[in-house]
Amino acid sequence: MRSVLLVTFLTIALCTTVFAGTPGEVEIGGYLREARLQGLSGKSKKFSDYHGKPLLINVWASWCGPCRQEMGSLQRLAHRYNGKEFNVIGISTDDDRHAAIAFIKQSKVTFENFIDSNVFLENMLGANTIPLTILVDAQGKVLEKARGAYEWDSPEIVDSIGEVFHIKLKH
Repeated sequence: MRSVLLVTFLTIALCTTVFAGTPGEVEIGGYLREARLQGLSGKSKKFSDYHGKPLLINVWASWCGPCRQEMGSLQRLAHRYNGKEFNVIGISTDDDRHAAIAFIKQSKVTFENFIDSNVFLENMLGANTIPLTILVDAQGKVLEKARGAYEWDSPEIVDSIGEVFHIKLKH
């Protein structure tokens, strides 16, 4: 049974508006397909490299105001939990790789970020609006999608992330 807090988070974070799907979108309950992730601040990886721990994927762009607004809270969340209880990665939809890299440097983001230069990831993840944050279990199953900017390191949202991932997160 989901807690009231989780239901509240999901009601707030997951728009009740129905969005048209993107070509090849993996819906909630589906599994991410293997994809090459072209590194912005490090080496390239694949989604399967993250199997074994839950994964929080944030889809963003340097020109997106709400994306810029939430990046600090994502950095704080990643600083606390990344690589421990779960992993945090970002995927930029920028057309200009240099703009994405400049934003990462300016924001002092340290978690891994990748760029989607051919719209494949954008379509697979359903990022027809950004920011979009996807919660994926340790085997690659999409558990939730949250559209819009949030304070990801707030106690309420941290508790909700823990509930979605079925782990207890300390504040």
